[in-house]
Amino acid sequence: MTNSRPTSAFHAANADPEVTERLIAALDAQAANPGVRGLRAWAHTHLAAQPGERAVDVGSGTGSETRVLAAAVAPGGVATGLEPHPGLRAVAEQRAADAGSPARFLDGDALALPLPDADLDVVWCERVLQHLSDPARAVAEIARALRPGARVALLDTDWATFVLHPAAPEVRPALAAVTQGTAATPDAGRQLAGWLAAAGLTVDELGSDVLVHDPHSVSWPIVHGLGTAALGRNLITEEQRDRLCADLASAAEQGAFLLSVTMFAVIAHRPR
Repeated sequence: MTNSRPTSAFHAANADPEVTERLIAALDAQAANPGVRGLRAWAHTHLAAQPGERAVDVGSGTGSETRVLAAAVAPGGVATGLEPHPGLRAVAEQRAADAGSPARFLDGDALALPLPDADLDVVWCERVLQHLSDPARAVAEIARALRPGARVALLDTDWATFVLHPAAPEVRPALAAVTQGTAATPDAGRQLAGWLAAAGLTVDELGSDVLVHDPHSVSWPIVHGLGTAALGRNLITEEQRDRLCADLASAAEQGAFLLSVTMFAVIAHRPR
């Protein structure tokens, strides 16, 4: 993922320990979300990794799904996580060792997979393409590495579906600009099937889930950061930022706070 926006925290160059700790915390929080858990379970069911198969997790992060794949392809199979960020890769290796998982992890770029043609049975790629300025190229790379009949699961967010409520109507465009401006391809979720078809793969299943955050355990640094970012870009005034934060805090006390975004998943295969 070395071609992601320099501003992306997941860029391999952002190896500062403090940044890495924030990334780990964010990935762990996302993994705990019921919507993420549900969509991952749906995707793994339809991907149906089997014992003895070769599986790769492109952009494996902390390695949670690489470990799932490793368990599915055992015995006799191999599951490898490709992750360019050295801090995340180190965490993935440690967590796999602690769990007794045979999952292994390598440095790898989604735009130039270190794999021969027609080498894999299964590929998993979750929330990677939104960080790339040329995601179609990455999907073509995945297609190149698949054997005939091999399967792929792509999961990604569509930031145009982001909702933060309550927010005054005049503030909503600023929030949309901030959330969509943090990803190189913010509408990646809706484009997954098209990229797969363009790469010569057959789309088999489409799924989605709305990731709704618990109004009783709001991550206020993230929420306040959105308002601060909008203010810093001169999209809203300081008064509007303060009002936004006050309205959200009041809504949270009443259980009326809402933060959600839609994530999509697509399963496809390489024709025989």
